[in-house]
Amino acid sequence: MSKLGNDETFRARRRLLGGMVSATGVSAAALLGVNARAAAQPPPPQERAPEELFTQARLRNYSSRRSSSWDRTGGNADSVRIDPGQSATVLDVTGAGVVTHVWFTINSPDRMHLKNLILRAWWDGESSPSVEVPIGDFFGLGLGEYFLYQSALLAVANVKALNSYFQMPFATAARMTVENQGPDRVNSLYFHIDYVALSGIPNDLGRFHAQFRQATPCKAVASNGKNLDGRDNYVFLEATGRGHVIGVTQSVLQNQNGWFGEGDDMIFIDGSPLPTINGTGTEDFYNGAWDFGLQPFDYQHNGAPYVVDPERIGGRYSMYRWFLEGPLVFEKSVRVTIEHGTANNRSDNFFSTAYWYQTEPHAPFPALPTPADRVPRVFEVEGGVATVSN
Repeated sequence: MSKLGNDETFRARRRLLGGMVSATGVSAAALLGVNARAAAQPPPPQERAPEELFTQARLRNYSSRRSSSWDRTGGNADSVRIDPGQSATVLDVTGAGVVTHVWFTINSPDRMHLKNLILRAWWDGESSPSVEVPIGDFFGLGLGEYFLYQSALLAVANVKALNSYFQMPFATAARMTVENQGPDRVNSLYFHIDYVALSGIPNDLGRFHAQFRQATPCKAVASNGKNLDGRDNYVFLEATGRGHVIGVTQSVLQNQNGWFGEGDDMIFIDGSPLPTINGTGTEDFYNGAWDFGLQPFDYQHNGAPYVVDPERIGGRYSMYRWFLEGPLVFEKSVRVTIEHGTANNRSDNFFSTAYWYQTEPHAPFPALPTPADRVPRVFEVEGGVATVSN
């Protein structure tokens, strides 16, 4: 049928409907089978739309800022050098704000620069740093070697790109440095420290902390295979004050054959003499299972992204666990530990970083091991006594 024919048919139907309404007094809605009362009522009120629909579009009330190594002459020399024994300041601001992202990439002839460069951060003019960690360990690279992985809070991207997404609030000032404790000059340190500037921050915010520890090797102890009080456990963190633990990274270098991970995590909260939280094994603590299947993996909250030569002398592991679904809250103190083997019967090398928020002031950090002692190496161990293996 032509368009003209369609138009004539439509007009004829309208004239017929209009005539029927005029002759009978019946509404067009009734002739069409529509309930006139329902049609006249407004639609029912809708429920409030979920907030997540607006998260990305919600207008922000802060100023975006960055401290970076860009070339102040406008050229392409977008990095800084750090001589041995010297430090580079990568952030130094006053006022209130939150560091939201930290990025580094490094060009250095020092084979152990991930162990020899020390990252520190101070908040609000404090005298001792709240962050003091070898830069590799801070980003989960606890054995001085690069590997790629991604998680919710840390990621290492192609090529040798170190990324942190912890939120680090400050009320009056923030300062961050990188010290070179190695033997060689860092030829290029590239950095972005992204933060937001605010007029003020809430009073109930803890300050971000990160602390490095190691045991090289852990000291095996004689026992009956039982451990209830965690006396000889490896310690990730001891802190006093009010706060919450957000996660840990750990690297292991095996000094003995076999599976190192039969150690249980034990977490002591607010001075409890016995563990407030008991675990069932190292791979369980990192939310894996069965020796990780001897395979690396990395997820948003947990992972063992580096597994090399597992279950033998020289075997290497790097792992992480973020407690984003429920940080470990403490009101007075916390002690986060894990066994090294069943009831601490193994002498492998442990390196770790703990990440947490707390009120200030914080307790003094343990002194950093010397650069030479931070270098991962296999030890000959027997009965808990260790000597360096050639």
